[in-house]
Amino acid sequence: MPGLLFAFFLSLSGITGPLQSYAAPLDQLNKQVHGTDQELKVIPGGQTIGVKVKSAGVLVVGHHLIEVSEQSKLSPGENSGLVPGDLMVSIDGVKLDEVSKVAKLVERAGKAGDTLSIVYKRGGKEHTAKLTPAYDRNDKVWRLGLYIRDSAAGVGTLTFYAPEQGVYGALGHVITDMNTGTPIVVGSGHIVQSTVTSISKSQDGDPGEKRAVFLKESQVLGNVQSNTDFGIFGKMTRNPEHSLYKQPIPVAMSNEVKEGPAQILTVVDGQQVERFDVEIIHVAHQQTPATKGLVLRITDPRLIEKTGGIVQGMSGSPIVQDGRLIGAVTHVFVNDPKSGYGCFIEWMLKDSGVAEQIEGSPYNLKAV
Repeated sequence: MPGLLFAFFLSLSGITGPLQSYAAPLDQLNKQVHGTDQELKVIPGGQTIGVKVKSAGVLVVGHHLIEVSEQSKLSPGENSGLVPGDLMVSIDGVKLDEVSKVAKLVERAGKAGDTLSIVYKRGGKEHTAKLTPAYDRNDKVWRLGLYIRDSAAGVGTLTFYAPEQGVYGALGHVITDMNTGTPIVVGSGHIVQSTVTSISKSQDGDPGEKRAVFLKESQVLGNVQSNTDFGIFGKMTRNPEHSLYKQPIPVAMSNEVKEGPAQILTVVDGQQVERFDVEIIHVAHQQTPATKGLVLRITDPRLIEKTGGIVQGMSGSPIVQDGRLIGAVTHVFVNDPKSGYGCFIEWMLKDSGVAEQIEGSPYNLKAV
């Protein structure tokens, strides 16, 4: 993908190990919804969505050597200890919410010969770096010697919409910066409709991808409030177009998922969501949240003919078994693209906040 697009289409390998939860199992609490015995229900997605996010700061994605003389090149940012993946949150007390602010602050300090105080986050902890801008003799500007970025965009798949709570979940795995692999700390963002224009088929050792373009950008489907190990989540006011379901269906907890036939919902042409047959060939027994909950294999000849198996852009595609939503597609096996991993819907529901309606559940998992 060009430029500032980031790779959250589909993970190609594992992201993280088990994460601790202090909530009671969701299947034990499911009957407590609104103090009744009603099942927890959501509307499965499958629609291809465009995602645009701005990070909660400015991300360092690389170092850049500045030619300060014929004999000397340096990077003040690298010398200060800043490394790719660091999130700069302020310079001299000025909050960084867009890249354009950085250039103005750097120029002012450079002309005055001042040292900048940069507050940044690394590993969830705040640190401070001190550096003096250097003058680029070729471009005639003051620089930090850093490559930086504050926004990103791409496409993925909507997993579910919960109309009672007005929230959605998508992707099924964390989105990361394409250069550093660092999870994006979301400051703001939104999702819009997208249409699939073509597909590059998967082959052994070479996972394919959906090619899609954003649609109706003036009509935002929802915002992006969080980015966790189990996807992106935010507010949505209505069920998007092209849904195969007009009403919510029950969800299955992780201990209710079984090996055997299932279907995934995804788009392979335009905006039409379709059902495709898969086989659940392994179910992990997870008492705490972990990203690789099940292994699935594509069995539908139509999907294999169209895509070669699982392709990038399918991440978040809902998995339905026996009329219940059980999870989402998250990973592809690079050397066997007809197979891949999925996560349990249980963990996505908790991260989305849908499970917060359950009395006594203190669960709140965030990406780090």
